[in-house]
Amino acid sequence: MSVRVERLQRAAWARATAPRAIGLLGIGLGVLALWLVLPPFGVRTAPAPVAVGILAAAAGIWAISRGEARLGGAAIVIAVVGIVGALLAMRASSSNLEGVFVWSALIAATFRWATPLTFAAIGGMFSERSGVVNIGLEGMMLMGAFFGAYGADLTSSWVGGLLIGALAGALLAFVHAIFSIHLRADQIVTGTAINFLALGITGYLYNQHYGNRGTPNDLPAVPDVNLKFLTHIPPHGLGQFLYDSIGQLNLMVWLSLLLLPVSYVVMFKTPMGLRIRSVGEHPKAADTLGISVYGTRYAAVTVSGALAALGGVFLSIGFLNSFTENMTAGRGFIALAALIFGGWRPFGAFYACVLFGFSSALAQRLPDLPAPESAAWPVLFQTLPYILTLVAVAGVIGRSIPPAAIGRPYVKQ
Repeated sequence: MSVRVERLQRAAWARATAPRAIGLLGIGLGVLALWLVLPPFGVRTAPAPVAVGILAAAAGIWAISRGEARLGGAAIVIAVVGIVGALLAMRASSSNLEGVFVWSALIAATFRWATPLTFAAIGGMFSERSGVVNIGLEGMMLMGAFFGAYGADLTSSWVGGLLIGALAGALLAFVHAIFSIHLRADQIVTGTAINFLALGITGYLYNQHYGNRGTPNDLPAVPDVNLKFLTHIPPHGLGQFLYDSIGQLNLMVWLSLLLLPVSYVVMFKTPMGLRIRSVGEHPKAADTLGISVYGTRYAAVTVSGALAALGGVFLSIGFLNSFTENMTAGRGFIALAALIFGGWRPFGAFYACVLFGFSSALAQRLPDLPAPESAAWPVLFQTLPYILTLVAVAGVIGRSIPPAAIGRPYVKQ
């Protein structure tokens, strides 16, 4: 009897896990459909990628029919993207594709593009987990970008720029906290006003201090971390690939990667993180237990601004080594979307940032494809992360559930 029960349990477990496994397989096949036509495979005939893409879509449909709508829908979307991308990629010559898809260069560029988003998304997590919507991430990044450059110029040190930039973002976030927490203003409106305030402040100060000259050419820059030892990893080709991919990244890229486990531990494994999450989920219950709802939210929003500002600092003195007006160009909103995409968790948000970073890195190289009809590819491809984010937020890939009390001002009884 016990053997029969065990067999029934195994069968039930298989029925429960099979749709998820097939959905994941479909996602993998959808990615493979596009990868087949790219280096190093370089398939030049349509039947192979189209067949793989159809299999991916079929796996997605099967998973949906068995109740796994999230992964099944993702498999179908990625299968369509894979087939269309493969057919477009085959219109370019093999030599041109090899020039564009230099994977080591793409990996390095992906990390550079994803780093400012990662800082801002993790910053947004602290604010929103405490119950305060932070639409102002864009403005805090912009403040960090300007004051990072100005601080580096003023102190003749990139460390000074780092500290002054983070402080500027924290102060702007504190203003957002005052209006959102104590004055109980609409947090969406306040965040939008913060963005315009930052745009005005940085634009005025930039013209006041630098005018038409622009920031100095010898602005102190955050240094790169050179991991030369990677070239000695056998075999030599692998070592050189690793060095070209991650061996010359900026220090702030590594700081953003270090921030991921640190923020996870702080938010989900410490009493401090428990307090932040409690005031974002049930502020009245937290207040009853003696937790300062106002104080916790003030601290979380201020930390949020400092971290978002570090993303802007990276743009000005870690990536471009200069400042221009409105140089964040909407990255704060992308970081907020990545945070929602990742379910208000650091690693989930980071994966979304990497997606946007990879597409941005690839879009910079697509103009190298010489075919006349490919001229619009970069612009078209840059819309992909936005489309995928909308799909994810809409719930096709997975509905994100925010903290229960987010956006609701707390009134102490």
